[in-house]
Amino acid sequence: MIYQKPIFIIIYVIIFLFFLFIVYAVYLYFNQSKYVYFPTNDIAATPSDLDLFYEDLMLETSDGIKISAWYIPVENPKATLLFFHGNGGNISYQIEFIEMFYSLNISTFIIDYRGYGKSEGAPTEEGTYLDSEAAWDYLVNKKNTYPSSIVIYGNSLGGPIAARLAEKNNPAALILDSTFTSIKDIAVKLYPFLPVKKFLKFEYDTIRYLKGVDCPILIIHSIGDSYIPFSHAEKLFDTVDGKKELVETKGDHNTSFMISRQIYKNSIDNILKILTKSD
Repeated sequence: MIYQKPIFIIIYVIIFLFFLFIVYAVYLYFNQSKYVYFPTNDIAATPSDLDLFYEDLMLETSDGIKISAWYIPVENPKATLLFFHGNGGNISYQIEFIEMFYSLNISTFIIDYRGYGKSEGAPTEEGTYLDSEAAWDYLVNKKNTYPSSIVIYGNSLGGPIAARLAEKNNPAALILDSTFTSIKDIAVKLYPFLPVKKFLKFEYDTIRYLKGVDCPILIIHSIGDSYIPFSHAEKLFDTVDGKKELVETKGDHNTSFMISRQIYKNSIDNILKILTKSD
């Protein structure tokens, strides 16, 4: 019996660790949204901090949720850019993007998904899609903006949301910035020891939506992105059959824009020039 004691201890340890693993897996399953969405409600800045005129709006979605939006117009705009941000913060954390778009003579329309900023409700995948549709409808039907002058821009999580909207409508162009192929592909990378593809409730399948997009597509991605590897951008690029461009930047996932701002500016300006020539 003396020699069998260590064996029983090992068995107990294995059983205990397996139990902890199951508890952790169950916790992750029922709390998935906490690992997808990271909203904040504080408004850190507004366009007025840049001395830019803007309209502070509340839109109503088809399921009755009121979401917050900013419209920052310019005189004689080259285009109107509909911006969908990533999974963290809110629209007030996109001030530097707004400033860049303004410098390119682009009007900007940016929304907060439900549960973000001043928007009502709680974020869900279907909810973010409804939010994007409300934004498009407002631009086209309330602002009388021609779809052929709207550029849809998706940053990170905003990528699949933007791609889906572009598939359903006919914008002038689609820009995907630091975007993944699907959220399940990211989850597999983060949790390789769990069967996430089978149990993950979220899809956000950028590739699936991208296959139905007909407009010119610009993909911007950092070669040094450790969160969403550059290989995702390459797969997205390979999915597109029509007019497309892949632009490499530097920096990590959350620093790419700051480090490579001029590259961003040049690539967006270039696609606007192409659209102008095609008109």
